[in-house]
Amino acid sequence: MSAHSRLDDIINSATRDAVTNHLLVDAVRDSNRILESKELGEDAIFADEALEHIEVGRQQLTRAILEKAKVLAPQYGIEIVDVRIKRVNYVEDVRNKVYDRMIAERKRAAEKYRSEGQGKSAEISGQVGKELKQITSEAYRQAQGVVGKADAEAINIYAHAYSQDPEFYSFLKTLETYQRTIDGNSTIILTTDSDYYKYLKGLGSAN
Repeated sequence: MSAHSRLDDIINSATRDAVTNHLLVDAVRDSNRILESKELGEDAIFADEALEHIEVGRQQLTRAILEKAKVLAPQYGIEIVDVRIKRVNYVEDVRNKVYDRMIAERKRAAEKYRSEGQGKSAEISGQVGKELKQITSEAYRQAQGVVGKADAEAINIYAHAYSQDPEFYSFLKTLETYQRTIDGNSTIILTTDSDYYKYLKGLGSAN
Protein backbone atom coordinates (compact mmCIF):
# COMPACT_ATOMS: atom_id res chain seq x y z
CA MET A 1 0.00 0.00 0.00
CA SER A 2 2.87 2.34 0.82
CA ALA A 3 4.58 1.51 -2.50
CA HIS A 4 1.36 2.23 -4.36
CA SER A 5 1.01 5.56 -2.58
CA ARG A 6 4.61 6.45 -3.36
CA LEU A 7 4.08 5.48 -6.99
CA ASP A 8 0.98 7.68 -7.18
CA ASP A 9 2.96 10.61 -5.80
CA ILE A 10 5.77 10.09 -8.32
CA ILE A 11 3.45 9.73 -11.34
CA ASN A 12 1.22 12.61 -10.29
CA SER A 13 4.18 14.92 -9.77
CA ALA A 14 5.75 14.02 -13.12
CA THR A 15 2.41 14.32 -14.90
CA ARG A 16 1.60 17.74 -13.39
CA ASP A 17 5.00 19.07 -14.38
CA ALA A 18 4.67 17.78 -17.94
CA VAL A 19 1.08 18.85 -18.48
CA THR A 20 1.34 22.31 -16.96
CA ASN A 21 4.37 23.08 -19.14
CA HIS A 22 2.48 22.29 -22.33
CA LEU A 23 -0.86 23.06 -23.95
CA LEU A 24 -3.82 20.80 -23.23
CA VAL A 25 -3.97 19.82 -26.89
CA ASP A 26 -0.55 18.17 -26.52
CA ALA A 27 -2.06 15.71 -24.05
CA VAL A 28 -4.98 14.95 -26.38
CA ARG A 29 -3.55 14.66 -29.89
CA ASP A 30 -0.45 13.29 -31.59
CA SER A 31 -1.17 14.76 -35.03
CA ASN A 32 -2.12 18.13 -36.46
CA ARG A 33 -4.58 16.38 -38.71
CA ILE A 34 -8.12 15.45 -37.76
CA LEU A 35 -8.23 12.44 -40.07
CA GLU A 36 -5.34 10.38 -41.38
CA SER A 37 -4.95 9.72 -45.10
CA LYS A 38 -5.65 6.02 -44.71
CA GLU A 39 -9.21 6.87 -43.68
CA LEU A 40 -10.01 9.12 -46.62
CA GLY A 41 -7.61 7.92 -49.32
CA GLU A 42 -4.72 9.62 -51.04
CA ASP A 43 -6.86 12.52 -52.30
CA ALA A 44 -8.06 13.56 -48.82
CA ILE A 45 -8.13 17.29 -48.06
CA PHE A 46 -6.71 18.21 -44.68
CA ALA A 47 -7.45 21.43 -42.83
CA ASP A 48 -4.22 21.53 -40.85
CA GLU A 49 -4.29 25.28 -40.45
CA ALA A 50 -7.84 25.11 -39.06
CA LEU A 51 -6.62 23.14 -36.03
CA GLU A 52 -4.80 24.31 -32.96
CA HIS A 53 -1.21 23.39 -33.76
CA ILE A 54 0.52 20.97 -31.40
CA GLU A 55 4.24 21.18 -30.67
CA VAL A 56 4.78 17.99 -28.65
CA GLY A 57 1.82 15.61 -28.79
CA ARG A 58 0.49 12.95 -26.42
CA GLN A 59 3.10 10.30 -27.22
CA GLN A 60 6.07 12.59 -26.61
CA LEU A 61 4.39 13.99 -23.51
CA THR A 62 3.98 10.52 -22.00
CA ARG A 63 7.64 9.77 -22.70
CA ALA A 64 8.59 12.93 -20.81
CA ILE A 65 6.44 11.84 -17.84
CA LEU A 66 8.04 8.39 -17.93
CA GLU A 67 11.59 9.75 -18.01
CA LYS A 68 10.97 12.03 -15.04
CA ALA A 69 9.19 9.30 -13.06
CA LYS A 70 12.02 6.81 -13.75
CA VAL A 71 14.46 9.22 -12.07
CA LEU A 72 12.41 9.44 -8.86
CA ALA A 73 11.19 5.85 -8.55
CA PRO A 74 14.44 3.93 -7.87
CA GLN A 75 14.90 5.57 -4.44
CA TYR A 76 11.79 3.65 -3.34
CA GLY A 77 12.91 0.41 -4.97
CA ILE A 78 10.41 0.82 -7.83
CA GLU A 79 11.15 0.42 -11.55
CA ILE A 80 8.65 2.16 -13.85
CA VAL A 81 8.42 0.51 -17.28
CA ASP A 82 5.74 2.55 -19.02
CA VAL A 83 3.30 5.41 -18.52
CA ARG A 84 0.13 6.06 -20.52
CA ILE A 85 -2.42 8.86 -20.37
CA LYS A 86 -5.79 7.19 -19.81
CA ARG A 87 -7.89 10.34 -19.66
CA VAL A 88 -7.66 14.07 -19.05
CA ASN A 89 -10.03 15.32 -16.36
CA TYR A 90 -10.76 18.82 -15.04
CA VAL A 91 -13.28 20.45 -12.76
CA GLU A 92 -16.63 21.03 -14.41
CA ASP A 93 -16.12 24.73 -15.28
CA VAL A 94 -12.77 24.05 -16.93
CA ARG A 95 -14.10 20.89 -18.60
CA ASN A 96 -16.98 22.81 -20.21
CA LYS A 97 -14.54 25.40 -21.56
CA VAL A 98 -12.39 22.61 -22.96
CA TYR A 99 -15.43 21.08 -24.68
CA ASP A 100 -16.41 24.47 -26.13
CA ARG A 101 -12.88 24.93 -27.41
CA MET A 102 -12.88 21.48 -29.02
CA ILE A 103 -16.25 22.17 -30.67
CA ALA A 104 -15.04 25.51 -32.02
CA GLU A 105 -11.90 23.84 -33.35
CA ARG A 106 -13.89 21.20 -35.21
CA LYS A 107 -16.22 23.85 -36.62
CA ARG A 108 -13.22 25.74 -37.99
CA ALA A 109 -11.92 22.55 -39.56
CA ALA A 110 -15.35 21.73 -41.04
CA GLU A 111 -15.61 25.22 -42.51
CA LYS A 112 -12.18 24.80 -44.03
CA TYR A 113 -13.23 21.48 -45.58
CA ARG A 114 -16.35 23.11 -47.03
CA SER A 115 -14.38 26.04 -48.39
CA GLU A 116 -11.83 23.77 -50.05
CA GLY A 117 -14.62 21.56 -51.41
CA GLN A 118 -16.44 24.55 -52.89
CA GLY A 119 -13.20 25.78 -54.44
CA LYS A 120 -12.57 22.36 -55.97
CA SER A 121 -16.16 22.22 -57.24
CA ALA A 122 -15.79 25.64 -58.89
CA GLU A 123 -12.51 24.55 -60.46
CA ILE A 124 -14.10 21.39 -61.89
CA SER A 125 -17.14 23.33 -63.14
CA GLY A 126 -14.87 25.85 -64.85
CA GLN A 127 -12.88 23.09 -66.51
CA VAL A 128 -16.06 21.34 -67.67
CA GLY A 129 -17.40 24.62 -69.08
CA LYS A 130 -14.13 25.24 -70.91
CA GLU A 131 -14.08 21.75 -72.39
CA LEU A 132 -17.75 22.04 -73.39
CA LYS A 133 -17.05 25.29 -75.25
CA GLN A 134 -14.12 23.67 -77.03
CA ILE A 135 -16.25 20.67 -78.03
CA THR A 136 -19.10 22.94 -79.20
CA SER A 137 -16.71 25.15 -81.16
CA GLU A 138 -15.08 22.16 -82.83
CA ALA A 139 -18.48 20.63 -83.67
CA TYR A 140 -19.65 23.94 -85.16
CA ARG A 141 -16.47 24.23 -87.20
CA GLN A 142 -16.90 20.71 -88.56
CA ALA A 143 -20.58 21.32 -89.29
CA GLN A 144 -19.77 24.50 -91.19
CA GLY A 145 -17.15 22.60 -93.13
CA VAL A 146 -19.72 19.96 -94.12
CA VAL A 147 -22.25 22.65 -95.10
CA GLY A 148 -19.63 24.49 -97.14
CA LYS A 149 -18.61 21.31 -98.93
CA ALA A 150 -22.27 20.45 -99.65
CA ASP A 151 -22.91 23.97 -101.00
CA ALA A 152 -19.86 23.70 -103.24
CA GLU A 153 -21.03 20.34 -104.58
CA ALA A 154 -24.52 21.72 -105.17
CA ILE A 155 -23.10 24.67 -107.09
CA ASN A 156 -21.00 22.31 -109.21
CA ILE A 157 -24.09 20.19 -109.95
CA TYR A 158 -26.12 23.27 -110.88
CA ALA A 159 -23.33 24.54 -113.07
CA HIS A 160 -23.00 21.19 -114.80
CA ALA A 161 -26.77 21.00 -115.37
CA TYR A 162 -26.82 24.52 -116.75
CA SER A 163 -24.00 23.77 -119.15
CA GLN A 164 -25.82 20.66 -120.39
CA ASP A 165 -29.15 22.37 -121.13
CA PRO A 166 -29.52 26.04 -120.11
CA GLU A 167 -33.17 26.15 -121.16
CA PHE A 168 -34.15 23.10 -119.10
CA TYR A 169 -32.15 24.38 -116.12
CA SER A 170 -33.99 27.72 -116.32
CA PHE A 171 -37.28 25.82 -116.45
CA LEU A 172 -36.45 23.79 -113.33
CA LYS A 173 -35.36 26.85 -111.38
CA THR A 174 -38.61 28.61 -112.34
CA LEU A 175 -40.63 25.65 -111.11
CA GLU A 176 -38.71 25.74 -107.83
CA THR A 177 -39.58 29.41 -107.53
CA TYR A 178 -43.26 28.62 -108.14
CA GLN A 179 -43.18 26.01 -105.40
CA ARG A 180 -41.60 28.37 -102.86
CA THR A 181 -43.77 31.41 -103.57
CA ILE A 182 -47.21 30.22 -104.72
CA ASP A 183 -49.91 28.40 -102.77
CA GLY A 184 -53.65 27.91 -103.14
CA ASN A 185 -54.44 31.39 -101.82
CA SER A 186 -51.96 33.28 -104.01
CA THR A 187 -52.97 35.85 -106.60
CA ILE A 188 -50.41 36.47 -109.35
CA ILE A 189 -50.22 39.52 -111.62
CA LEU A 190 -47.79 38.95 -114.49
CA THR A 191 -46.52 40.94 -117.42
CA THR A 192 -46.42 39.26 -120.81
CA ASP A 193 -42.61 39.32 -120.90
CA SER A 194 -42.01 37.64 -117.52
CA ASP A 195 -40.58 34.15 -117.21
CA TYR A 196 -43.54 33.18 -115.06
CA TYR A 197 -45.94 34.10 -117.83
CA LYS A 198 -43.83 32.42 -120.49
CA TYR A 199 -43.82 29.07 -118.78
CA LEU A 200 -47.44 29.26 -117.68
CA LYS A 201 -48.45 30.11 -121.22
CA GLY A 202 -46.34 27.22 -122.48
CA LEU A 203 -48.09 24.84 -120.11
CA GLY A 204 -51.48 26.13 -121.32
CA SER A 205 -50.50 25.58 -124.99
CA ALA A 206 -49.34 22.05 -124.14
CA ASN A 207 -52.72 21.23 -122.67
